[in-house]
Amino acid sequence: MLKMRGKSVPGKIILTLCIASFLAGTLFTRHTWPYAPILNEVHFKNHEQKMSLLSSKECDRKRVISFYQKLVEDNSGDIMGEVAKTHQAIQSLDKTISTLEMELEVARVSLLGPKFMSERMEASNKTSLQKAFVVIGINTAFSSKKRRDSLRETWMPTGAKLNKLEKEKGIIIRFVIGHSATPGGVLDQAIDMEEEKYQDFLRLNHVEGYHELSTKTQLYFSTAVSIWDAEFYVKVDDDVHVNLGMLVTELARYRSKPRTYIGCMKSGPVLFQKGVRYHEPEYWKFGEEGNKYFRHATGQIYAISKDLATYISINSGILHRYANEDVSLGSWLIGLDVQHIDDRSMCCGTPPDCEWKKQVGNVCVASFDWSCSGICKSVERMKFVHNSCGEGDGVVWNVDL
Repeated sequence: MLKMRGKSVPGKIILTLCIASFLAGTLFTRHTWPYAPILNEVHFKNHEQKMSLLSSKECDRKRVISFYQKLVEDNSGDIMGEVAKTHQAIQSLDKTISTLEMELEVARVSLLGPKFMSERMEASNKTSLQKAFVVIGINTAFSSKKRRDSLRETWMPTGAKLNKLEKEKGIIIRFVIGHSATPGGVLDQAIDMEEEKYQDFLRLNHVEGYHELSTKTQLYFSTAVSIWDAEFYVKVDDDVHVNLGMLVTELARYRSKPRTYIGCMKSGPVLFQKGVRYHEPEYWKFGEEGNKYFRHATGQIYAISKDLATYISINSGILHRYANEDVSLGSWLIGLDVQHIDDRSMCCGTPPDCEWKKQVGNVCVASFDWSCSGICKSVERMKFVHNSCGEGDGVVWNVDL
């Protein structure tokens, strides 16, 4: 029995292949047989004799074809069985490689543990990363120019004030965006022009797209950690109102905690129905239909400490990404020794909710509308929310960090 890639090939298959080769040769020589012209020159006694000879050859050819077809049919099960076994072997090999890669990564982090994290921090320090208290990444899109302008006109400093906030308070604020599917195109050029004017973008090596938010979030933390050595890293959407003074004051309360995850914790339903917003294709991983997610911070705004951002950066290659980015982040941290901080001041409603709270001395960190997953019609209403619920432009400068 012939062996192929470590597996023996049945004799029936070898016989089938040999006959197939013979038949192919027969069909080929039928058109190229060098003696075909001679047949036309032979003088037969009559036309019937000639036709009889041709007919006999045609019958022989049909018998060969019939025999071949029968042989193939008899052995088709064996052939398809071998193909199926090969396909299964390839799939098994792919799964084994993937499993080994994950186990290797986990073993590497487990064995090195705190030492590895410490070395990573030291390496960052050696590259003279800019020190900061917090990096605030505002998630935005190419189509959101008016939203960005509404933030620049309200709670986000610009120009000299933005630079002063970085140098004096260690508060870094950047709009986070990747590139278009056609790098260097009109969309990217528009962002380049906006960046030249405001100098407030963090560009990611990422193709923008709504269904790629989990990847974008992962890349944001990894990129931010590689540029700034901060105590906290915040992600916020560009249709949310933020009081910077209250935000940094809240974060400062947890600066002694090495692994903190801060936000409005929720446990919403896992949406298994196709076509609905926030549909989760991998709903089956969360149990029976109708189950809820594990606790995680709502995606409008949340913060993580330095160690957690570093962990995400180091392990980005093996962190699973779900359809919803806030669920993805929660899944990356759920199995770690992390302190979940449920801070309800980070999810106040728009006026009158945040306005009433401000009047009694409980100024909100962030405000948005749950029904819109952000401030409804934020471009038109951001200034109204800021005037009603804003802490005042001077508060952030007076916070002692």
